[in-house]
Amino acid sequence: MPLNNNPTLSTGTPPRRRWTHLTAVAGIGALTITALVAGPASAAHPEVSLPGSNFEIDTNANLKVDDPAPSIDWASVDQVRKADKLSGGGDDSFGQGSKEDTAVPTVVDGSIPPNKSDLLNFGLYLEEAAAGDFLHLYWHRVQEPSGTTNMDFEFNKSETPSANGITPVRTAGDLLIQYDLTQGGTNPQLFLSTWVASGSGNQCEASNSTPCWGDRVNLTAQGLATGSINTTAIPAADSDGLGPISARTFGEATVDFDALGGEGCVAFGSAYLKSRSSDSFTAALKDFIAPTATGLNNCGALVIQKDRKHAADGLGENHPHADQTFTISGNGLTENIVAITDGDGAACVEGLESGVYTVTETIPTGYVATPSGTQNATVAEDTDCETATPVTFVNVPLTNLTVSVDSQVDGGTFSSIECTDSADPPNEIGSKDGITDQVDDPSVTIPDLQPGTYTCVVVIDP
Repeated sequence: MPLNNNPTLSTGTPPRRRWTHLTAVAGIGALTITALVAGPASAAHPEVSLPGSNFEIDTNANLKVDDPAPSIDWASVDQVRKADKLSGGGDDSFGQGSKEDTAVPTVVDGSIPPNKSDLLNFGLYLEEAAAGDFLHLYWHRVQEPSGTTNMDFEFNKSETPSANGITPVRTAGDLLIQYDLTQGGTNPQLFLSTWVASGSGNQCEASNSTPCWGDRVNLTAQGLATGSINTTAIPAADSDGLGPISARTFGEATVDFDALGGEGCVAFGSAYLKSRSSDSFTAALKDFIAPTATGLNNCGALVIQKDRKHAADGLGENHPHADQTFTISGNGLTENIVAITDGDGAACVEGLESGVYTVTETIPTGYVATPSGTQNATVAEDTDCETATPVTFVNVPLTNLTVSVDSQVDGGTFSSIECTDSADPPNEIGSKDGITDQVDDPSVTIPDLQPGTYTCVVVIDP
């Protein structure tokens, strides 16, 4: 389902789902994920993987592939990976009592309590399997904290920074995946909340008013998520470049992508990881790893370009035609979408599910569409108004042609008129024989002619 059932029309001059793999600091490299054929994960060693996924969520979490293909793990996939700033006084953290419901949390340096989750890295990967799609997550921290483990992954549709200049502006439908692990536990509980922008406060998990994070859903209890931590150390050789990992400092999870709204069209521009000071949802936020682009977008854009022939603007048929109306239908839309071209002759609708749509223009008076006023447009995943391939419509103006004969002496001459187009052989498009109409001199009017060459032969008194 589209993220926006009433898309805002925008203009521009969204393959498969694509993720972005970041270097340990900030470098970004685009890549394309290949769909995987899912099969049951091998039970050669203990796992708590979700059924249908090939990704190894090991009972004792690690990053290497332990079972034969088609099993996969972090070391065998292209992933989003983002590193935190170095620990210490320059490390990003939240302060001044910022909590999950704080729309614009206060960013400070340091302020991470001793023995709490001083973060190092987080990673994301989307597995496309025959049984469905699965979102995989991991966190990596400096030391084992005392008490409970609370990690929250926030996914935002927007990449626009909020007033703090770092975390994105929140919009309705943003997601918060919460990874909660009791002291001494090895199997976390994963929860999901959605950002509620308006309405009654009874929608909120903790706050009394909106905007807020909505009521938490226990994904683990519903069989929609699973996870684990490493109970033993992971040597550097098996850490996929993260270095030696101490016990209880690495946790991983899988979430059924459909649980995030992924059955239809979903687009999240950025994601980041943060920790809470306790297991209470209203506990203060502490360390965080700054947001990074996810490239998670299975939505697409439909771009329309409308041009016309207009001699006053110059030669050719590529003059933009503004204020023209188009209707978009098909591909499961419950309501047609209306798009209107801007001054550049362009219109764009984003947030559409991939597939084939029917685009029909309202042809303005005095024009004809070439070749047709209705075309199919294919929307590809992970496209926007800048990257989608436009579907182009061209109109040409119509002209009425009139040829007449007026004898100066009534009845003095008989005439005939015959007009043809430029085809080979030519087609007759209009004629009049004066001999059969002796009262009036002949006149021929041919309406709705497209630009071209036409020949009219007038014979007077043969």
